[in-house]
Amino acid sequence: QGLSSPMLRCPSQRLLDRIVRRYAEVPDAGSIYMDHLTDRDKLRLLYTLSVNSHPILLQVCTTLARLEMPPRSPLQANLGRLVRGASARPLRDFYGAAPEVAADLALQLLAVLRSMGTNDLNYFFYFTHVDAGTFGVFSNGHLFIRDASTLGIIDKEEGSQLIDGQQEYKDIFSCLTVDCQSAFVSCNSIREKHSLVMVCQELLPKLLKGKFLQPVQEKIDSFLQHCANGLADDQGVNEAVAKLAELLKPLRSCDSRFAYRYPDCKYSDKY
Repeated sequence: QGLSSPMLRCPSQRLLDRIVRRYAEVPDAGSIYMDHLTDRDKLRLLYTLSVNSHPILLQVCTTLARLEMPPRSPLQANLGRLVRGASARPLRDFYGAAPEVAADLALQLLAVLRSMGTNDLNYFFYFTHVDAGTFGVFSNGHLFIRDASTLGIIDKEEGSQLIDGQQEYKDIFSCLTVDCQSAFVSCNSIREKHSLVMVCQELLPKLLKGKFLQPVQEKIDSFLQHCANGLADDQGVNEAVAKLAELLKPLRSCDSRFAYRYPDCKYSDKY
C-alpha cells in the first residue's frame, strides 16, 4: 500500500497476485502470500517496484506474452518488444526523418497505444508520462516501447481497489524517486484515450511537423490539435486519431527500409 510506482497506482488483487506469481515464477495462487520469497526477495521486489518498475514489468509481460496471450495478439507484440530494445534508437533520433518514415512511425505509435487499451487479459495499460525516449525503433523500422517505467495498469475485470487514505500512507520507499507531497492520480479519471492525448501533445507534433506539402500538413496539424485538446471529449479524440491514421497510411512507402513489413506490404492490404 502506498507505493509510488505507476504500475501500482490503481491496484487490484488480481494484478498483485499476478505480479507476485510471475516474479516468483510459480504457477500456484498461494504465492500471493509471498511464501516462495525470502525476506530479501520481498524487499528487492518492493524496492524495484518503487524505484523503477521497468524490469518487473518486463518479467511479468514476457511471461504473459509467452504463456497466456493468444497468438498474434496486438498487446503480445507490443509488450514482447520490450525485452529487445537495448540497442534500438530512441524516437527522438527520427524527428528529422524523411516524410515517409515519419508517417510510418506515427502509424505504428498510434497502433501501439490503441492496443494497450483492449486485450484479452482485461488489463488497461496507460502511460503516466511520455517523452522522446519512451519509444524506440529497431533497425528494421519496427517501433516498440523502450521504457516501461511510466506504464500504469488498470484491471478492467476487477477495477481499482485503491483504499481510503492511501494518498496519506507512505511506505519506506515512497520518497526515493518522487516528491512525497505529490498526490496519486485518480484512477477513475483515467480513460483509454489518456495516452493518445499525451502522445498527440508531446511526440507526434515533433515527429510530423513540417514534413508534408499543403493541404496535407494543415490537415495533419488540425487532427493533432483536436487530439491534444481532447481530454474532455472521448469521441473527438477517437475521430481525430482515426482520421489522422487514414491520412497517414498512403503517405508511407513500401521498400526495404521498412524490413519489418517488406515485402509483405506489396501483397497485403494490411499495410
